[in-house]
Amino acid sequence: MADLKAQFEQAQKDIKTLAKRPGNEDLLALYALYKQGSSGDVDGARPGMLDMVGRAKYDAWAKLKGTAGEAAMKQYIAKVKTLLGTA
Repeated sequence: MADLKAQFEQAQKDIKTLAKRPGNEDLLALYALYKQGSSGDVDGARPGMLDMVGRAKYDAWAKLKGTAGEAAMKQYIAKVKTLLGTA
């Protein structure tokens, strides 16, 4: 688990080195996987209709409800590697 956590933290640093900003779908996936891996299932109320960005983030995270934290961390690491072209 400690090794996975170290890889997860390294992936968080590596994603900031991208030369080109990922698309919205990739950004939402990264956000949701990060939140699921670090915080667990989504909590709180869904943002209102006027907060479109917050709502999209909430919905992306909510789709991962029930996913184990370790699984989300592994998926996050894989997604970062794909975006970096090292997978």
